[in-house]
Amino acid sequence: MLAKSLVIAGLFAVSALAETHEYHWTSEWVYANPDGMCNRPVIGINGVWPPPVIEVTKGDRIVLYYTNGLGNETSSIHFHGLFQTGSNTMDGPPGLTQCPIAPGQTMLYNFTVPDQSGTYWWHSHTEGQYPDGIRAALIINDPEDPYADMYEEAFTLTISEWYHDLVSDLVKSFISVANPTGAEPIPDSGLINDSQNVTYSLKPNTTYKFRIINYGAFVSQYIWFEGHNMTIIEVDGVDVEPYESEMIYITVAQRYSVLITTKSEEELVKLNQAVFPFVTSIDLDMLDTLPDTLNWNTTGWLVYETDAVDNSTRPDPALLDGSFDDLNWTDDFYLTPLVVQDLITDDEVDQTITVNVTMQTRGNGANYAFFNNISYLEPVVPILYTLFSAPEDLITDSRIYGSTTHSFVLEYNKTAQIVLNNQDPGKHPFHLHGHQYQLVERSEASDDDSVFITYDPDSPGEQRPNPVRRDTAYVRPNGYMVIRWHNDNPGVWFFHCHIEWHIIQGLSMVIVEAPEQIRATQSLTQNHLDVCKGGGYPTEGNAAGNTADYFNLTGEPQDVPELPAGFTAKGYVAMVFSCVAAFLGMACITWYGVSDIKTTRRRLEARVIKREGLDAILGDEELERDLINDAGVEPSSPLLSGRNSRDSNVSRRDV
Repeated sequence: MLAKSLVIAGLFAVSALAETHEYHWTSEWVYANPDGMCNRPVIGINGVWPPPVIEVTKGDRIVLYYTNGLGNETSSIHFHGLFQTGSNTMDGPPGLTQCPIAPGQTMLYNFTVPDQSGTYWWHSHTEGQYPDGIRAALIINDPEDPYADMYEEAFTLTISEWYHDLVSDLVKSFISVANPTGAEPIPDSGLINDSQNVTYSLKPNTTYKFRIINYGAFVSQYIWFEGHNMTIIEVDGVDVEPYESEMIYITVAQRYSVLITTKSEEELVKLNQAVFPFVTSIDLDMLDTLPDTLNWNTTGWLVYETDAVDNSTRPDPALLDGSFDDLNWTDDFYLTPLVVQDLITDDEVDQTITVNVTMQTRGNGANYAFFNNISYLEPVVPILYTLFSAPEDLITDSRIYGSTTHSFVLEYNKTAQIVLNNQDPGKHPFHLHGHQYQLVERSEASDDDSVFITYDPDSPGEQRPNPVRRDTAYVRPNGYMVIRWHNDNPGVWFFHCHIEWHIIQGLSMVIVEAPEQIRATQSLTQNHLDVCKGGGYPTEGNAAGNTADYFNLTGEPQDVPELPAGFTAKGYVAMVFSCVAAFLGMACITWYGVSDIKTTRRRLEARVIKREGLDAILGDEELERDLINDAGVEPSSPLLSGRNSRDSNVSRRDV
């Protein structure tokens, strides 16, 4: 009884200390030139870019009024990595938990963060929008941070690639017949803290915490601090046992917190150096081409506050040539969470989802991405709205959520796993909303694009007793990974590759977790319904908006048809005409070639006769015959009667 009273008292104390953070944001198009090479439109907040960082404390409430002021695009906000426990309606993806926010409409995101702390970020979840600049860090401080006594100050360090063109312009050539292989647009530069040549001012002999966020849209990057080692203490909001690292590999959407201890003044004097570069470098394996104009290394600076050594000179960083095979970068698979969560064993898995990742060129000549031959398309009615409006006995039937949303219904308080076989020669970082999953297995890559390494439950790979947990992990080329989690957070959750180009191509699917519990404990807000109404979006019915028959999906978005396996009628007609044209062409070439040879031969004969007379060719019966036939000369002609002597009466003009 006393223990229960203490728990209640503790919860009351946390509640009493919790703050409410209210924000009023309007997205707008503004201009910015973060890499100094191109002044371009970007999406700012309240007329300012970069957008604001959200920083709160565990237990606080966030109240965000977000008005779409873009004018030409719908929008949304997602709080990446937050569980949204009991507040699935605030997760943000259009088509899943809300309608798109039409221009001029205001969405209210109102939720608490009771059980999470660490490094996160927020961004638009409207397809293809956040690479245009609408993203920033979201920091949740922990009053009981286990590493609080080990550092003096914390910094946030963001990295990303940067494009000089709008995503809407890049997509036109990306999803097109001109790009049948699906080669992703190549970035123009890299950014650190939405800028370049960033400087951190540090004191000697001091430990600092750096929260590192890759909120790019495409490339993974390596990061290292010259002359300084890192100690990893957090990944994706999960505190981990201290792990020494020289270099970190960080995919888009991932986060790491590291401790860096600076050198003493004595060491600085000995080195005669007080400025140290740190470098982020693009994983060049992810690029199909490498333009001469791309600098894949981006440099920042650690500048010591000292009078003992000159700190005005910046040394040249030790840049890499793009080859990282022999470098000692950290594999996150071997990180160990501080809070132990035992491995969900093979025998403890209740539900398994097995998906194969492929990229395919479709009937329109463009390239798309697929889970099990399904490329995601946003439904007419958001899936959460379908769940609330459908007859209760249908909400566990995934068919009502659409044939192109690739939805899986999972049971409450069960364990689930996704077995993901990557049948693509690229790396993919996969993010699951609403959870931090266990990264149970991850295979090596296959260098042979015709040989895939697939998961075999009868011959499992390496598994750790307390596996690393995070919300975004990558699978290697032509390899596989296995992730597992507990179904303890009812909601409609997105699972997708976090490379924005691949989201645009359709590499997403949906987890409908515990639909009965969602319906019993959550509901739509009036603001949700108003936003839908303001944009003209339906709020009831199946994926096609059908309320009379929830299994009738007529009107739902349709995927692009596959390339035909054989010839269509148009194909046969085209083949016939192509063959006819080919035969006529070959005949013309043959006629022209033969004709040209005969003409050339006769011209040469004529030149010989002009120079040496008829005797030069007489004796060759074939040439005599040709000359007689071509010139109309009779065998008894005087031209041929004196074949043993040169006839001076035959002039060059006559010939």
